[in-house]
Amino acid sequence: MTDTSKLTELNANHVLHPMSMPAFDNEQPLFVERSEGVHVYDNTGKQYLDGLGGLWCVNVGHSHPKMVATIQEQAAKLAYYNTFGDVSNRPSVELAEKITGMLKPEGMSKVFFTSGGSDSVETALKLARHHWRLKGQSDKTQFISLKNAYHGVHFGGTSLNGMQNFKQNYGPLLPGCSQVDGPFPYRNPWTNDLEELGQICADILERKILHDGANNIAAFIAEPIQGAGGVIVPPANYWPLVREICDKYDILLIADEVVTGFGRSGSLFGVRGWGVAADIQCFAKGISSGYIPLGATVINDKVAEPFLEAAPNAFVAHGYTYSGHPLACAVGLTSLNIVEEENLVENAGIVGDYLLQQLQPLVERHEHIGEARGKGLMAALDLVTDKQSKTPVDPASGYSDKVSAICQENGVLIRSVGPKIILSPPLTFTKENVDTMVNTMDLAFSQVSL
Repeated sequence: MTDTSKLTELNANHVLHPMSMPAFDNEQPLFVERSEGVHVYDNTGKQYLDGLGGLWCVNVGHSHPKMVATIQEQAAKLAYYNTFGDVSNRPSVELAEKITGMLKPEGMSKVFFTSGGSDSVETALKLARHHWRLKGQSDKTQFISLKNAYHGVHFGGTSLNGMQNFKQNYGPLLPGCSQVDGPFPYRNPWTNDLEELGQICADILERKILHDGANNIAAFIAEPIQGAGGVIVPPANYWPLVREICDKYDILLIADEVVTGFGRSGSLFGVRGWGVAADIQCFAKGISSGYIPLGATVINDKVAEPFLEAAPNAFVAHGYTYSGHPLACAVGLTSLNIVEEENLVENAGIVGDYLLQQLQPLVERHEHIGEARGKGLMAALDLVTDKQSKTPVDPASGYSDKVSAICQENGVLIRSVGPKIILSPPLTFTKENVDTMVNTMDLAFSQVSL
């Protein structure tokens, strides 16, 4: 039995994979053995260009020497201790200072460390409700999110997700959660005018608030750019309008920056790209470049103020064993320093623009690519049966999976998600890397029929 066949058998017998069909776990997976820069290598030594960035997260690239050194040095010093109550550690304090410094224009002042994005969203929801209770407005418990939204896999985030495939098997979900139409330029029934679309969707949010009663709504939560929903980039006026509406009705604005935080969109933070400051921001992925599980929920002075009073109800009965994990926080600090030192935010903008330019000829050349869209180093191809009707390809057809498989055979990893192809490479990607990825995708689309 070969090494691969043995691993495949063990995988099928013992591993339950995330976002997968257990009935298919006997199929041969890609066993990633090592990594370097923008490449990963399987257990046979074959090299692959990483078009996924791990999973939206390996911003500084794989096996960065400074990241490896930080892990080794911190693990030898202090790998773990809790931060409950009056216990702390140097890396968590230094990372919190770094994050609030980066978010100084937004007025962020307090950082709650988590183990990942779903944790960060759950923390944001609980802090939002707690904030209003401390303000004497305990009826403000409801949350509004967007259709096509993805906010993780905990019950709160699942309840806010705007795609039914993430929700349908897990009800009943958290009460008081509802979704409204968001601005999807390629797929909306109203207009091709982006400014008009932004206004229409802002008006829909305002009507929802008026219908449900602002006195009942704790927060509106959204991704600056919807990731899993298909890299949906909103019109430039949408987020400023949302900020105005939340201020008008005294509703907290939560930006789920798990994907967009720390440079992926070509701005250091997603909402900053539209000149907007949220009240709460959720981070993970790029905060540590995926090297160690880490997330954070950051709040501004307005949200923090009632917690700072020594009232019995101000006790934050929320925390994780790994909150402020010293090894994770040390790695996070190094990751964010690398993002700044190597100008990765600027690179994401420049190379991201080039990526979109190079994808456009594929749209023109291949009959089942309806649109290429994105911002920074996050992009998507929208796959259709017909460009005129924009009818999405049936996920059951396996069309995007076949395209992805051919790319993998040719040494390039991309992500097939039903009727979409999603790209989110490391922020260290070059234009030459883009050419390799796009040329391989071009070949794959030429070889697959619907």
